[in-house]
Amino acid sequence: MKRTTKLLIVLFFVGMISCKKDSAEIETISPPQYSAAVYQIEHGNLPAPHLPPDNIPTVEGVKLGRMLFYEQKISKGNIQSCADCHNQINGFSDINQFSIGVEGLNGNRQAMSVSNMAWHDQGFFWDGRATTLRDQALLPIQDPLEMNETLENVVAKIQAEEIYRDQFIRAFGSSNVSSERIALALEQFMLVMVSSNSKYDKFLQGEVELSANEMRGLDLFFSEFDPFGDGRGAECFHCHGGPDFSNHQFMNNGLNADASQTDLGRFNVTGDPFDRAKFKTTSLRNIAVTAPYMHDGRFNTLEEVMQHYNSGVQESSTTEQLLQYNLDPGLGLTEFEIADIIAFLQTLTDEEFLSNPDFSDPN
Repeated sequence: MKRTTKLLIVLFFVGMISCKKDSAEIETISPPQYSAAVYQIEHGNLPAPHLPPDNIPTVEGVKLGRMLFYEQKISKGNIQSCADCHNQINGFSDINQFSIGVEGLNGNRQAMSVSNMAWHDQGFFWDGRATTLRDQALLPIQDPLEMNETLENVVAKIQAEEIYRDQFIRAFGSSNVSSERIALALEQFMLVMVSSNSKYDKFLQGEVELSANEMRGLDLFFSEFDPFGDGRGAECFHCHGGPDFSNHQFMNNGLNADASQTDLGRFNVTGDPFDRAKFKTTSLRNIAVTAPYMHDGRFNTLEEVMQHYNSGVQESSTTEQLLQYNLDPGLGLTEFEIADIIAFLQTLTDEEFLSNPDFSDPN
């Protein structure tokens, strides 16, 4: 009996040594390797995306960007990630009027939704101060109101993690971490975050039918308003047309008269008086889940937004001419017509995008 027990013990330790040896051999044989495999972007009804030729998304680069998007070590105190202010279920936006940074301070604008970035070609942020998506990726990290961290510290923290060193090899060919590579990886991930499978998209494909009020809302959305005739339209498509429901330009939509403008938007970037109080036109995709609305989050509901355009536009020196044309007497939309338009806007919600595991927290 004692002999059998001793034999079993010896065999157990031999097995353990063998397992360790096998693991060591596997690690030696299969270290992390660079892969140039291109990430296949599914874009549905949207046209082919505009991708930077020097940073075409790869499978491993996107994986690294996704890891970094959800990584709290990129913030001071390791307590906040990009996803904290860009939550997937809310269309990668923030339900707070102003996001709260690591120091407990409020940001000065509402967090924009992150989706379909590959089709934005007019700059990023509400005022377009970042020319490229990779530039945009690094600014919140350094902003005192947001993550309030230095790029030097971020690089050191990421470099210290083996899992990241290995992934940088797979994505870039070496384990060297730099702020430039962090920006490129985040850019790759955000470029593939595509929303293109809403009920409206399925309607265009002939897969579903819209309800009667959704169809009425669609007609109003894409119709002109004629104050001198019988034209019944909401004019929405002028600014929110195209496959992404935005022209991605900077516009003044009449939120404030000149005297009450406190945030001058695009003007702070260009210094051009013509840009006073102009902000980027947001996409309406997933708009029903991205409240509050406008650059300052002043509207909590789509009803409030529609009332603004129906009768609340303020005239100023840079308010869009088309909106000023409709100032008096306003669009004259009825309560029922506004409800129909909102019903249509709700068809732009992409449930698949809001739950897609490819864009979720990898941890």
